[in-house]
Amino acid sequence: MNTAIPNGTSNTIDGVRRVYYDGYWIKAYDPPADTLQAKKTLIQALTRRLFNHVEHGINIPGKRLKEARKAYDEEQNPERRRVKGAMLAGALFNRATDIFTKLVEMQELGIEIESDNALMRECGMCLHEALTLGKMVRHRSGEEGIDELWGEPFRAFSIPVEAFYDSRYIKIAQTLRDIDKIAAVMIKTFASDPLFVGIDELIRHFTDLAKDKCETLRTDGDLFDVWAEFVVSSEKLSAFAPHLATNPDMPTMQRAADGMRLILQGRDLLNYISRARVTMPKSTREYFERCDHYARSFAGLDSPRTAQWLSTN
Repeated sequence: MNTAIPNGTSNTIDGVRRVYYDGYWIKAYDPPADTLQAKKTLIQALTRRLFNHVEHGINIPGKRLKEARKAYDEEQNPERRRVKGAMLAGALFNRATDIFTKLVEMQELGIEIESDNALMRECGMCLHEALTLGKMVRHRSGEEGIDELWGEPFRAFSIPVEAFYDSRYIKIAQTLRDIDKIAAVMIKTFASDPLFVGIDELIRHFTDLAKDKCETLRTDGDLFDVWAEFVVSSEKLSAFAPHLATNPDMPTMQRAADGMRLILQGRDLLNYISRARVTMPKSTREYFERCDHYARSFAGLDSPRTAQWLSTN
């Protein structure tokens, strides 16, 4: 990492405007004007993105907020209470979006909306409570929650739009760092294994495209090419066939099957992270541990644990 370059430095590289954060030149976008209309559009987009990445069944309409709260307050079973808490969080987010939409409609009619307006305060309280309950919500993979996604609509509500865009680049840099770490572990685990010769190139290519996907907004004209290349690369990685002899023994077949399962888990993790544009530390740590266990089981490695090997990077 080049520490001589200050974070926030902007430059045009290969015809693309980029901004530097924590070792990465990230594709930059102009923020919209800091208006209620812009904030409404941003919060709506962040809310859609949130529900796209979390577990099913929690996208409860804001008009059912009282029902959702009653169901949560009355539930005693811990497992069901978690799920109902997630549903309440979804209803709170949708209620906040409903309020913001109506405030913008009023503003468009010439009605001035002050920051201390009662509805503005209620919107903020809904977002803040949803952020607290969001810790109960799991990623669609079921492995962990993504607290960052629950915080984004509240931050977009609370700070200027330009400041929100700047914070986005910091999160993307952190995400790109973890994508590189995961790829490094995958390559370290499989590249020297005769069963997986050539897998390193597929992993590198998929990782590069995952990073492109991470930094590209859905409104970008390049999205069609970026997404298509990303999907094709993912398919090629999943189609890799271990180099087995004509009549392999059972331990070798087991090693090949376990290895491919681990590779696909790594591909899925890279997919989850790059699409959400936030880190998934629990899932990443557990994946590193599975890679380490595989290496020890089948390759007899005595090296330190993979997670420890990366902990200072």
